[in-house]
Amino acid sequence: MKIRIKGEMTLYELRQCIFEQLLEVEEQFAIRYSRDATIYINPTNGFGDQVSCRNARGDVVSTLVSEGPYRSAADQYGL
Repeated sequence: MKIRIKGEMTLYELRQCIFEQLLEVEEQFAIRYSRDATIYINPTNGFGDQVSCRNARGDVVSTLVSEGPYRSAADQYGL
């Protein structure tokens, strides 16, 4: 399933849009699980000009990988 969000916005607004769309998927289609997800963003400077993300050394970063949300020790050991 593809979710498209159009227009330039702050990351706060984008996060809210993603949250609302996922809620809609849950409620309208009764989807409760997803194996993987890929989110593409097009960073801008607020004026519509594309910018690159760079790490502390100045290298361009094009991909971030997540193994899922943080799990506390209590979650891991069922406490």
